[in-house]
Amino acid sequence: MGLSVGIVGLPNVGKSTLFNALTKKQQAAAENYPFCTIEPNSAIVEVADARLEKLAEMEKSEQIIRATVEFTDIAGLVKGASKGEGLGNKFLANIRECDAILHVVRCFENDDIIHVQEGGNKSAPIDPVGDAEVIETELILADMEQLQKRYDRVKKEAQAKPPLRPEAEACAALLKHLEDGHPVRSFPRKDGDPILPVLKDLHFLTDKKVIYCANVADDNVTGEGNAHVAALRDYATKNGCETVVICAQMEADLAGLSDAEAKEFLESYGVTESSLDRTIKLAYDTLGLASFLTAGPKESRAWTFHKGWKAPKCAGVIHTDFEKGFIRAQVVAYEDFVKYGGQSGARDHGVLRPEGKEYEMKDGDVVEFMFN
Repeated sequence: MGLSVGIVGLPNVGKSTLFNALTKKQQAAAENYPFCTIEPNSAIVEVADARLEKLAEMEKSEQIIRATVEFTDIAGLVKGASKGEGLGNKFLANIRECDAILHVVRCFENDDIIHVQEGGNKSAPIDPVGDAEVIETELILADMEQLQKRYDRVKKEAQAKPPLRPEAEACAALLKHLEDGHPVRSFPRKDGDPILPVLKDLHFLTDKKVIYCANVADDNVTGEGNAHVAALRDYATKNGCETVVICAQMEADLAGLSDAEAKEFLESYGVTESSLDRTIKLAYDTLGLASFLTAGPKESRAWTFHKGWKAPKCAGVIHTDFEKGFIRAQVVAYEDFVKYGGQSGARDHGVLRPEGKEYEMKDGDVVEFMFN
């Protein structure tokens, strides 16, 4: 199941450095991928999951296959992009295809790098909230343009077809919401609302989940005490979004290292985990995704599913036949699988349990499916 995150940001915020680190990460693990070619502006990277190493060790698995996230570097985002400035409409089309947005914002001082504000070339003081608002405004303007076309058409048709009136009214309300500077994601909705088909058809840019990525300098990789990071975090929280602190430069240096070297490198910065790994996990989680696990001599593997999915649908992630012929799932929580030394130990202690069609899969379930 593909999951794609679009990386956006104004020029000179460290977006390319971050993307290069992701690309190196992809190349470092490329031998596991069931993919051939990747677009030059895309990188498919693994979701770090320590549980798989443990399962592989217990089951003497030949290989480990992790869940993946695809990141797409979206260029051309400047003030006026919704009107075609920069790469304009091309970037908008790219974002529409993504599931979520990783918005890179500059939170570091460096006199050698010009801070481009308002699409001009003049050097301006670092202003993370202002930068974030420039891009948010562009996305809102692009959504307004798209919605306006739909509204004009439906309003006209509704004169002859009264059943279309609720949709026309809903479009008008959403248009007002956007004009007031609010993103589509904050527009209230419930089951059966006439706006739902519109949202489904138009893939609004501001209806996507956003993670704000505070890019900091390598002399303070945690961002603690950084006023720019605090301002961005405050802005994100007000907008119901997550924030992650990342040092793109450190990640670029880290990407080519072996596991042992990487561990030592991170320790020299006083951190235990790569901020890139944290970002990847956060993207996965923000989209409501989780992993169930399978383990055996051939492979230990993480399979991606949407939280709330039931066992047969999860079985279908492995193979459509598994979903069609689903009988039951043998399930044990990862912690119990490890505690009792595998499936047979879990069975002996009564924690391996058969689950039927109504079972909602949990993150970390170690599963074996029975099917016809």
